[in-house]
Amino acid sequence: MINFLGKPIESAIFDMDGTMFDTERLRFQTIRQASIEVAGQAIEERTLIGSLGLSARRAEELAKAHYGEDYPYVEVRRRADELELQHVRQRGVPVKEGLLQVLERLRRSGLTMAVATSSRRSIAEEYLINANVLKYFDITVCGDEVQRGKPHPEIFLRAAMELNRAPERCLMVEDSENGLLSASAAGGRPILIHDIKAPRPEVQARAFQSYQSMQHFLSDLADCVPRLDLPAVTDPFPQAVSEIRVGIHGFGAMGGGYLTQVFSHWDGYTRPCEIIGVTGDQLLRDAINAFGKFSVRYGKLAFDQTIDHLTMIDMADEEAVVAMYRDAVIVGLTLPEQAIRRQAKVIARGLLFRNGAGTRELTILVVLNKVGGAAYVRRHVESALQEIAGAAECARILAATHFSETVVSRIVTRLGREALRRQLRIKCELFEKNLAAVHQAREIAREAQGEETRPELAREVNLLSRASGPATALSRLHLILFNSEPDMQLYAQGGGSVLRRLRQVKSVDDIAQIQIIKNRLWNGTHAIIAWYASLLGHPTIGRGMSDARVVALVRQVIDKEIKPALLRESPQLEAVIATMMRPFLERCRSSFKDPCGRVGRDPLRKLQRRERILGSIALARKHGIPTPGLEFAIALAIRYALSDETGDPECARIRELHAQEPGVEGVLTWRGLYNGHPYQGLDPVADAALIAAVAAHFDKLADPDSDHWQRPLDPGNADMPAT
Repeated sequence: MINFLGKPIESAIFDMDGTMFDTERLRFQTIRQASIEVAGQAIEERTLIGSLGLSARRAEELAKAHYGEDYPYVEVRRRADELELQHVRQRGVPVKEGLLQVLERLRRSGLTMAVATSSRRSIAEEYLINANVLKYFDITVCGDEVQRGKPHPEIFLRAAMELNRAPERCLMVEDSENGLLSASAAGGRPILIHDIKAPRPEVQARAFQSYQSMQHFLSDLADCVPRLDLPAVTDPFPQAVSEIRVGIHGFGAMGGGYLTQVFSHWDGYTRPCEIIGVTGDQLLRDAINAFGKFSVRYGKLAFDQTIDHLTMIDMADEEAVVAMYRDAVIVGLTLPEQAIRRQAKVIARGLLFRNGAGTRELTILVVLNKVGGAAYVRRHVESALQEIAGAAECARILAATHFSETVVSRIVTRLGREALRRQLRIKCELFEKNLAAVHQAREIAREAQGEETRPELAREVNLLSRASGPATALSRLHLILFNSEPDMQLYAQGGGSVLRRLRQVKSVDDIAQIQIIKNRLWNGTHAIIAWYASLLGHPTIGRGMSDARVVALVRQVIDKEIKPALLRESPQLEAVIATMMRPFLERCRSSFKDPCGRVGRDPLRKLQRRERILGSIALARKHGIPTPGLEFAIALAIRYALSDETGDPECARIRELHAQEPGVEGVLTWRGLYNGHPYQGLDPVADAALIAAVAAHFDKLADPDSDHWQRPLDPGNADMPAT
């Protein structure tokens, strides 16, 4: 039972045509064509509209009232049935958007359910089976099984009786005036879903609730059924696949290894029919499209999670990207800042195209690892929109577009290109072996069975057998593309009604506070581990955390500098801080596939005044907390850049600055342009003491045999254990 808008509801009874399926328009088309073929004249709109919701007998009476007793209605309807079935068998039943989400919620809330349709059973069952929704319904009552059709209440009363429910405990979902009169007369709780023709106002007033679409009904219903808890990593994705499409613009570690899972879990009731991924990496794109799926490996759980329902498109194919923005209900944007500026015009074109198509609101989930990332994206998209559409049109489009800021609580790494190539070679060899084994097994089975006993089916059976062989061989393979930690929560601010329903998303009022905590506790410390571990000769974060020197520095900066400063600044967030701190060190200890080169990249960005390291120092100093560990970390960052061999352009820039002015001051006080904006460096005068402290560490680290590499801080001051 559910409580729907204050009323206890135990069952739901659905009309079919026009309510669950968008078949009324198709029906009009086929009846017109059938009337021309059989009667030699097109049937008029008034007759078609008037027959909505009527039984076949009542519809025949109406047609003959308009065209005379000789009008061959039975033959016309029979031919229309043939044309309609032909269309449905070739193209499928046009299911109303939101239907599957509604049915899943009602069924999983324990309601019994029925169909009450004016269509004949042979038609109704074919449509329900074709649309794969018959499984939701306990009973089906059809037009050829009742004496009096709609608007008489007989069909709804019979459905309620067979469900053993009082009509007032039943939602009765309809789209037509006659159907609404029938449900109302039955004493149910009529739900009107508007379709082709709105009922007269006095009839519409009989509805318990009226909605412009099934999606609007879903919005109210979603508030009446439980929101499912955060899933475990090993929880299966929902079986029911809706008509929803989602996009991921940027298919790196966060897009491919994290957002695909968020979108596949969706709300726990249904999942999208398609995830559209955008990448400029041809090898990655071709590999995923060839397999039709990929897997994320959770090494800590020895669990591989398969992501399917994927289509990968090329970032250079602007028309395909524009179409994704038109069709998706949510797009995860995981591009770096420079790429966002380049893609802003494509995004703007997609929003303009979407607006022209009259589609619903769009949520852009911004995963940028940048405070103010959503505002940054919106600013660039708005500028591009104004250029191509003008200010007024731009304002209308942005009013229906939600840019949602996020905080990610997971560490994900992507498989390197060489590792992917090796895996593809191995998988191809396995595929050939699997395919040969499948064919051999089937040959043995055929020999054992002897001659085909039903030769008329031999061609079909052989065709299916040949087609299923490669599919069976391919289904046994897994393409591992990402390695991930198991943490699940995604924090997000705003984002519209779609985002609030996602099972794996935690909506917050002020994402900036969560961002600051993560930026200080995780991002800054993660980079410090990478810099120190790399300089000590460790290739990965996991290997680095086996070194007591690295662990000691991490404990210093977290326990004695960052955490105390955060707690003094925001004591009300103590629980969030504890939740985010708890798994961090444990994750780092097991990050054996997380290269220090990946985590330590872009040191120039991370050394800006308000960024992770210097931002933490400023917060600590505000509350009178000394920061020797963070000062040492800045020296490590510069030493790391000077020794970098990965080709990181920011490391190269630091080397240029150091060559111009040896030491740390030239790097820390640099004021050049960074990504088109002035770099936020330190002030040579106001920050002189901090620069001097960093310089002292930097100079001592010049000697690779110096004790400063072993015990960088005074044990009495920093309480750093010896190695």
